[in-house]
Amino acid sequence: MTVVSRDPKQRSATHVAMHQIRQLIFSGELVADSNHLETELATRLGMSRTPVREATLMLQAQGLLEVQPRKGIKIKSITVQDMADIYELLTALECLAAKRAAEAGFVNKELKAMRDTIKEMDSALAAQNREAWAEADEAFHRELLRLGGNKHIENIVKMVNDQIRRARAITLNMRPLPTKSNKDHRKLCQAILKGDAAMAVDVHRRHREAASELLVGILNSSGLKRI
Repeated sequence: MTVVSRDPKQRSATHVAMHQIRQLIFSGELVADSNHLETELATRLGMSRTPVREATLMLQAQGLLEVQPRKGIKIKSITVQDMADIYELLTALECLAAKRAAEAGFVNKELKAMRDTIKEMDSALAAQNREAWAEADEAFHRELLRLGGNKHIENIVKMVNDQIRRARAITLNMRPLPTKSNKDHRKLCQAILKGDAAMAVDVHRRHREAASELLVGILNSSGLKRI
């Protein structure tokens, strides 16, 4: 069981450390399968060892690294098969969220946040800014989960997303410009507004399955068996 200090200052430092270590993992600066000492990470972050230790325990629970007693931490790698399996789970959970959202009877103004993320994605694509598109895309999927109204699904998907974010970052500039993805998002928003649960599930399942096939295909063709 992970125990985090009740001291507000210590707790804040732990969350800062967790965020920074996550970013180092997602950016590839902490390479998959690499080993690091707690003191090394503390020096790198300019922090004491206590918040770093607590942060690594929390990140271990999220599946991003492994804390090895007396050996430091090891950044966990993910195989291409892991990617396919995780996307299968992600698809099932997000489709359930899409079904619940469509059945919730939302009116137009309640979908403004979702439509705003689509506009942001359109603007990002027009500027060919893939990083901005990726941020707006993540915001769209977070909003879908929120509209689904099941906190347990939100929490599970958040953990799963952490495990595959590296792969999406690596392939972002290797994939075609994601114009079809924006069209899928718009169709899903329309299905939710219409209250058409069957259409919402079908649109989103096809969208996620296509994303999985694209990602796995890029990794395989690039010879990246583990990341």
